[in-house]
Amino acid sequence: RYTLLGAMPQTGDHIYSIHGLTINDDRKEVTVDGEQVKLTPYEYNILLLLMKNPGKVFSINNIYEAVWGEEAFAADNTVAVHIRHIREKIEINPKEPRYLKVVWGVGYKID
Repeated sequence: RYTLLGAMPQTGDHIYSIHGLTINDDRKEVTVDGEQVKLTPYEYNILLLLMKNPGKVFSINNIYEAVWGEEAFAADNTVAVHIRHIREKIEINPKEPRYLKVVWGVGYKID
């Protein structure tokens, strides 16, 4: 009865984890090696998109359209600034990223 009433914490399809970087989408929490990280809603949604698709490369336009929900028009700087802020928050050394990688001329991915 205890688990049927929902008192048991559920883990499942809404938790994404790669090498110590974890997103709990139910709680909207991001942690790096157990330490909570505060992201803006746009930063969170960009990171969630990439974490749901590890290894898949997303162009700047793909990211913009998925996160902002509108057609990308001159979105390069907008996405690049958000990516930089995410890196500053989740990477030990943002200049040598462990998680959020750039594929030159193509886009970004989580590896």
